[in-house]
Amino acid sequence: MDTSTKPTAVAVSRIALTVNGQPRQLELDPRTSLLDALREHLHLTGTKKGCDHGQCGACTVLINGRRINSCLTLAVMHDDDDIVTIEGLSVPEALHPLQAAFIERDAFQCGYCTPGQICSAVGMLAEAKAGWPSHVTPDVASGQIALSDAEIRERMSGNICRCAAYPNIVAAIRDVAGGVSR
Repeated sequence: MDTSTKPTAVAVSRIALTVNGQPRQLELDPRTSLLDALREHLHLTGTKKGCDHGQCGACTVLINGRRINSCLTLAVMHDDDDIVTIEGLSVPEALHPLQAAFIERDAFQCGYCTPGQICSAVGMLAEAKAGWPSHVTPDVASGQIALSDAEIRERMSGNICRCAAYPNIVAAIRDVAGGVSR
């Protein structure tokens, strides 16, 4: 009896993505996370691999306008989706308003979490504008969300900053949102 085993070939999946406005075609192992597809296959290294368990938010990107932890989803699940990474937020002539506010407010120290923080903030502001309440929204029926510091902190709670630059992160987001202070 032959006890040697031959490695089996893994099927390759072909997917089409729009990443930062550019159509991209990939052939991937279907087990490839979106994070690894972005970093290893498309060489978009702005999106960071922090915990690789969906607990830190460093890998946050926007998919069809909604924020998502790219380490928790498979690339094949996003065939034909529109993906925006930190590299796709700005244009050559200007930074995205949140990128500029993070610089102005010194809302980073080591900077490792910053791409995820900014992408998450972009998605969070869109959620608030759409009237989606959070756990601290005083009147969930109003449809008008006042982005107080408490509201911003709650909505950004999935993004961890090990350097604890939270006061400056909240201030930068508040500046862009035009929200009320405290």
